[in-house]
Amino acid sequence: MSDIESRYHTNLLEYGFKELSTTNELSGIGRLYSVPKEYGEGTYWIYSEKDLYDIKIHDFCFHKDSFFDFGIPQGCLGICYYESISGEEISPYRRLTAGCVKSFIGGMEPCKTLIHKNIPVRSVDIEITPAYYERYLVEKFPNEYIDPHEAFSNIALTDRFPEMIQVLRQIANYKGNGIAAKLFYEGKVIEAISLIMEYNRQQSSTPSVKISNADLRALENGAAYINDHFNCDISVDQLSHITCMGRTKLKLAFKEVYGVSITEYIQQRRLSHAETLLSLTDFTIEQVAAAVGYNNAGRFASMFKKSTGVYPAEYRKMAQRK
Repeated sequence: MSDIESRYHTNLLEYGFKELSTTNELSGIGRLYSVPKEYGEGTYWIYSEKDLYDIKIHDFCFHKDSFFDFGIPQGCLGICYYESISGEEISPYRRLTAGCVKSFIGGMEPCKTLIHKNIPVRSVDIEITPAYYERYLVEKFPNEYIDPHEAFSNIALTDRFPEMIQVLRQIANYKGNGIAAKLFYEGKVIEAISLIMEYNRQQSSTPSVKISNADLRALENGAAYINDHFNCDISVDQLSHITCMGRTKLKLAFKEVYGVSITEYIQQRRLSHAETLLSLTDFTIEQVAAAVGYNNAGRFASMFKKSTGVYPAEYRKMAQRK
C-alpha cells in the first residue's frame, strides 16, 4: 500500500469505513470502502500510483447532517467534480454545488464541510503530490516546467470548465483493469493537469480588479443586502447605489471577492433556503419556488436540479427520509 493509500485508508477508518472487494461497477485495480450502515450507505473508491497521484470516486450519503474536516497534506494539489452534492463549506462559507469543478490546495487549513443528510454525494477527484510535479514533471519538462500551485488556486469553484468535467466523468465511468487501467488513469491525470495549466493561462489574461478596504466594506454591505432580500428582485442598479460603485466596477469587484457573479450569488442564497424549506416544511414545490423568489416553478426545479443533482421532489423525499 502506497503512502497516499495508507493515509487515505487511515482517514476512512477514523470515520468507520470498511474495505470491500471491488465490483464490476468500478476498476479492480483500486480499493473500495463502504460507509457503516449505522451512519449511512454507499462507497468510496481509491487508486494511487507510486505516491505520485491518487484518484477517488465517491458515491454515498449519511443518515444525519455530518461535518468533515479532511485536510490535504502540505504540497498536494487536487481537482474534484461534483455530480451530486448538498452542503456547505464552513470557513469561509460557500455553498457546494453539483455540476461544478473545485480545486484543493494542501497545507492550508482543513476544509470544514457540512454534508446534508440523505442526499447523495457523487464525485470524482484527482490529487497529485509534490513528488509528481517537483520530480516527475521537472524531469519530463526540465526547460518548460511551471509550478502548478497558481494554476490550481485560480480554479477555486467553477461550473465553467466543461473540458475538465468531461475528463473526470470519463474517469468515473471507466471499468477497465490491469495495465490498460493504469495507462488510462495515468493519461487522464496528465490530461487534467494540461487543462488546468491552459485554464490558468486564459484566466491570467483577464485583468484583475484592485479592491481597497473601503470597496471591501461596501461589497460586504451589498452581500448583506442580498442575504436579507434574495427572494426579491434585486437589480445591479440597486446594488450600485448601496455600494456606491459603478455597475462595471461592482460586477468585477463582486466576482473577485466572492468568486461568483452577483446573479450566481443570489441563486445560491435562494437554493440554499429552498433546501431548508424542502427538508423542514410541507410547502408545495410551487410554494417553495415562490418563497425563494422564483415565479416559475419549472425554472426553479431546473435550477435546483442543476445545483444539487436531483429535482426538488426527489430532494424532499431523500431529505425527509428517516
